[in-house]
Amino acid sequence: MRLPGFLRPRLNSPLSLTWLAALWMGLLCNWPLWQRMLELPELGDAAGRLFVLVFAGMVVSLTAGLLSLLCWRGLIKPVLALCLLTAAALTHFMSSYGIVVDPTMIVNVLHTDARETRDLLSLRLFLTLALLGGLPSWWLWRRPLAHRKLLPSLGLNLMSFVLGMALAVALAMSSFAELASTMRNHKELRYMINPMTAFWSLGTVAVESQQAPHGPAQVLGTDARLTPRAAAGKPPLFMLVVGETARAANFSLNGYARNTNPELARLEVLSFRAVSACGTSTAASLPCMFSPLGREAFGSQKGAQENLLDVLQRAGLAVLWLDNQSGCKGLCERIPNGMAGTPAAGAAPLPDGLCDGEECLDAALLHGLDHRIAALDPARVARGVVLVLHQMGSHGPAYFKRSPAAAKPFLPECRSNALQQCPREQVLNAYDNTIAYTDHVLAGLIAWLKTQQARFDTSLLYVSDHGESLGENKLYLHGMPYAVAPQEQTQVPLILWLPEPSAQAAGVSRACLAQRLDQPLSHDHLFHTTLGLMGVQTQVRRSDWDLLAPCRQP
Repeated sequence: MRLPGFLRPRLNSPLSLTWLAALWMGLLCNWPLWQRMLELPELGDAAGRLFVLVFAGMVVSLTAGLLSLLCWRGLIKPVLALCLLTAAALTHFMSSYGIVVDPTMIVNVLHTDARETRDLLSLRLFLTLALLGGLPSWWLWRRPLAHRKLLPSLGLNLMSFVLGMALAVALAMSSFAELASTMRNHKELRYMINPMTAFWSLGTVAVESQQAPHGPAQVLGTDARLTPRAAAGKPPLFMLVVGETARAANFSLNGYARNTNPELARLEVLSFRAVSACGTSTAASLPCMFSPLGREAFGSQKGAQENLLDVLQRAGLAVLWLDNQSGCKGLCERIPNGMAGTPAAGAAPLPDGLCDGEECLDAALLHGLDHRIAALDPARVARGVVLVLHQMGSHGPAYFKRSPAAAKPFLPECRSNALQQCPREQVLNAYDNTIAYTDHVLAGLIAWLKTQQARFDTSLLYVSDHGESLGENKLYLHGMPYAVAPQEQTQVPLILWLPEPSAQAAGVSRACLAQRLDQPLSHDHLFHTTLGLMGVQTQVRRSDWDLLAPCRQP
């Protein structure tokens, strides 16, 4: 039987182009997904490979069905071009770094600045965009589209949508047991369906941002005040160093075979070895670790809330945020803040070699600290000072940029942002050089704090925002969904320098702390530990989340 003309598929009809594009994206642009699935032990036999084929059919059908709703003559070409280019870009990043595209990753993308974007650019990226996105987009754009009246177009679009959904459901039901088991045991696979998952995640972020209450941040710690003990004696000078992308496993203080902490090892520091991050990205971790809520409650928080820095300032302390990265994610909006690359008023210019016009090495954080404190409110300084230094740290993938040429003990190092193309030993060398340089910077900060001991009771706490994958299980960088993230992305270093005079002033036993280095800790402890160390009383402080509390002397 010959189909009516309006039902015959034609290569110049919007629906034909849509199904062709869905086939291209479903099969070619999803090859990182197929590769990941074929590597799963439970899918290694013939039945498993058949399920992967069925799953591919589901992805193609679902993609084509959803795009059919946008299949209008003046709209479909730009929609398909956008999808193809997005899918091509995601193919590159998923294949190169093993990332998945969940809502957290979308937030990371939205917070990426120009410098971070430059670090991700490569020839391979442009070739993938050209071949998987540009070439089919160019072909589709050149195809003339047949004109069809509104009602027939609407009917065909709906029929195509129903067909795509029906095929996807039928294929899912045909392998339901395998589908349910695979998705339950490997949740990250659902965030690799390209490009539909990216648009779903983007929509989720947009909806959540609209649902969140807008307006001034909720006030926190209105009762904050200094204890009488904190008001007596020398004021405290506490330096909180927020590391970037440093994982605990690569610190020799924690047992790593390479000597990545030669300078800190000679100082009286305490390195806690079982510390969990609040998230697997800066955008997720940074606001969470400065909140009193803890990771579990922070995820369900609605609306903006003041943070640790606001409470410290409300208690009468001088607080300063100094940044050497992409910003404080809103944490420092209500306190004095500055950039490491901009010298303090009255300070000498930064030494040559610290900054290259685009970014600065972390040693720039040490420059002019005396002048920065002098610029703060003297009345507050007399009560105590909290300096928060936000590092560039080990930010990837261009690890080789994060340490100076004269401070690279591990060679040869990978000097590319295409980490998967370097031998893994060279990737480790480049990353370990960043940890060794962080060791040098922290030792320099401690040396500066020692020069302030005649005036202040000094201390330093270093903790990273999240960890990093360096090729384990073919994963690189960070940002995996927390529930499935590997330990390398969630376990972070936490190092405390608390000299004996400062420990006595805070009523803390260093010997007791030294016996608790393997206690499980997390970013949840940062807010409450800092308040306790600075002698701030407030109802929002939880003493059971103060890591110093078990060693506090009566």
